Amino acid sequence: MDPLDELYAARPEEFTALRSKLAAAAKKRGDADQAKKISAARKPTTAAWVINRLAHADDDVRARLGDLGDRLRRAHAEMDGARIRELSAEQRRLVDDLSRTAFEEAELTNPSAALRDDVTSTLQAAVADQDVAARIGRLTKAEQWSGFGEFGAAAAVFKPTRGTKKTKAEPAAPEPERKAARAELRAAERAKAEADEALEELQADLATARLRRQDARRRLEEAEAALAAAEEAYEKGKQASRDATARFRRANAP
Repeated sequence: MDPLDELYAARPEEFTALRSKLAAAAKKRGDADQAKKISAARKPTTAAWVINRLAHADDDVRARLGDLGDRLRRAHAEMDGARIRELSAEQRRLVDDLSRTAFEEAELTNPSAALRDDVTSTLQAAVADQDVAARIGRLTKAEQWSGFGEFGAAAAVFKPTRGTKKTKAEPAAPEPERKAARAELRAAERAKAEADEALEELQADLATARLRRQDARRRLEEAEAALAAAEEAYEKGKQASRDATARFRRANAP
């Protein structure tokens, strides 16, 4: 397995230590470019890791998302309403199926609403955006698709159809406020999760830096001891050379 694939398939709590290990291994075998790429790899968010893990467990994930995206793009280009509705239903089924499988593969039995939303939105974005689909397996964060771009005004693909008939003017229902509150809560949960993950990585980086400092101090102490021993040996060698020269001169004196 490619070291970067191995890295992005690892659990988030193992990422930092494994990154250091793989970078050191690449450097040891003389692959400086690979070592640099591994060292620069960003730790994925939980949502990105869940989807990466799914892709590494099932090689067909990228192909399934990409194929559906291609068919949807053709249907929109041809303005084939019946085909768009058919493929939109297929998209919902595929995203639901992959989301469920992804959480099972990640062994997350009770993911938060924010995490579910991030995984779903990333899979939807992979259908709409070929670049996102290609990066699945090495994603570093959740992706979003606004509903614009190649699919045009296809935002309804992801939303249930509602009736448009209205009665006489009534006070605004509280549903929009509830939706806004739920969205704000999910955003806050995501922000907290990302902050916690960033803190965890910083803590791991700090621990790694301290270990490196300790190792550097140990190697410095060893180098200083070796230098002192070499200097002492050199002085003894100089004295031995002087003594030998003196004996030689005495032996050759008339």
